[in-house]
Amino acid sequence: MIKIAIIGTGKIGLDLLYKILNLDFVEVVAFVGRREYSKKIPNNITYSDKSIDYFISNPKCCEIVFDCTDSYSAIINSKIFFEQGIKVIDLTPSNVGKFYIPNITSLHLISNINMVTCGGQACIPLLNYIDNKLKNNITYAEVVTQINSESAGMATRINIDKYIDITEKAVCEFTNIKKCKVILNINPSINSIMKSTIFIKTSNFDDFEDFDDFEDFDDFLKNVQTYITNYNISKPVWMSSNLLMVHIKVTSSSNLISKSAGNLDIINCAAISALKAIYKNMTDNMKDNMTDNIVINI
Repeated sequence: MIKIAIIGTGKIGLDLLYKILNLDFVEVVAFVGRREYSKKIPNNITYSDKSIDYFISNPKCCEIVFDCTDSYSAIINSKIFFEQGIKVIDLTPSNVGKFYIPNITSLHLISNINMVTCGGQACIPLLNYIDNKLKNNITYAEVVTQINSESAGMATRINIDKYIDITEKAVCEFTNIKKCKVILNINPSINSIMKSTIFIKTSNFDDFEDFDDFEDFDDFLKNVQTYITNYNISKPVWMSSNLLMVHIKVTSSSNLISKSAGNLDIINCAAISALKAIYKNMTDNMKDNMTDNIVINI
């Protein structure tokens, strides 16, 4: 069993808590916020309103902490967790830790993990795939992400500038794209869902017309959908001879949050994928150590 804690009890933190409670290899030792909590949480979960002070008073209470606060608080928190030897899975755009995209990143020897942003988790897998198919010949990418206003909590609004900076940085890190622009729109419409519209400039316009031209596209999409169930990609549209447009739509598969809150679901599902990968690495290492220590007496 891995002992984990969550700091940040807003929309992301609460949905993440219930997702984690479905895992049989995890013990949730604390759900930590900064004010008295009115929403219903299971009786067996320890709740504290002391924020980072809880971890100072209870050092090394967990092996892994999910930081669901905001990017500014997460930077301060990370120093405390580092001193205590606690691994951080950071769901804020704090730029603390190594960027993690489940279908791309290897977790080998990674200490702290940063989940980039909801928009990053949506667009980067596809941009990485297209960039490889077009032989790294994308000269510019623009990502316009729309999220529902009700799914944008206080921390999301605090993080907007950081969201843009970190998403742009991560796009360039996971691809060979040198120039990227990211825009975030918060839509007040009740029925709006998470949608990322990607514009790509490339000189390789003769290489394909549709994703069906690539034999492994269905495998790529199914791979992403193993951890983000309601992740769908539209048919690409050529706006001109060198400008491609494609839409990504994400709806929530959670029973706790509305279908329109795909931005919350996508980053939490990616974080759960990271946790599963960490657990697999831990168990694999334990098996290797046990094998190394076996002595055969003849």
